[in-house]
Amino acid sequence: MNSLVSRRAVTATLLAGVATLGATGLTNPVPATAAGRPRGPHHHPESPTVVLIHGAFADASSWSGVVERLQRHGLRVLAPALPLRGLTSDAAYIRSVLDSVAGPIVLVGHSYGGAVISQAAADAPHVKALVYIAAFVPEVGESALQLTGMFPGSTLGQATATRYYPLPDGGQGEELVIKKDLFRKQFAAGVPVRTAQVMAAGQRPITLAALQEPAKAAAWKRIPSWYLVASEDRNIPPAAERWMAERARARTVTVRAPHAVSVSDPGPVADLILRAARSVRFGH
Repeated sequence: MNSLVSRRAVTATLLAGVATLGATGLTNPVPATAAGRPRGPHHHPESPTVVLIHGAFADASSWSGVVERLQRHGLRVLAPALPLRGLTSDAAYIRSVLDSVAGPIVLVGHSYGGAVISQAAADAPHVKALVYIAAFVPEVGESALQLTGMFPGSTLGQATATRYYPLPDGGQGEELVIKKDLFRKQFAAGVPVRTAQVMAAGQRPITLAALQEPAKAAAWKRIPSWYLVASEDRNIPPAAERWMAERARARTVTVRAPHAVSVSDPGPVADLILRAARSVRFGH
């Protein structure tokens, strides 16, 4: 059932958290054993670890406000950097991260990160819940660009610029960035200007090939899913988000927020993740 959540202001601590989370990815300290030797960061298999996967034009710092809230609830959180080079290779990398975590996992993806988690969680029995935050939920054979074009409303094409980077074989690859003067309007409308400027300066480009690559797996078909629709999204049409959420039979909420909803409205994002985490821990 959809519920409308009003936009909340970004907390004053976000700017301070941007550099820290972006630099570390892993936000929890590593506890020590009684013998004084470090123990792995995920040592309580009875409770879930939340793994947060960012999307295109963002980095792990985009989860700062969400991480703070989840940690206040005692959850362990991991926010790795996503290469954004290709769906298959990105999913393989995230799968390697998942395989390093002991115990159940709540796997969360924003934007393109939704396509990544859908593939990375395939045949991963320790992933117990998928949470999509204004994200792609592709069927096998579908690409992010294909899903974007299914419904009107995206203005991303006009807001991006193409850059070229060298390939190992000597050729050139194409990657996309959002033009800095359009970044706030396109990606983070309503986010304070200074925060949006920091985000634009640190945005991570994504290859065109990654957005065009068809999905090879759809883990949402077997794993319970949750979805947050950002009703003011200009990257992924909100109609597409609702359609993908319904197809995945996801428990869905709607937030009046831009594409960068984890920055503009970390509270509702964290609340939805907590609901998924409770279902894993208590089995409902």
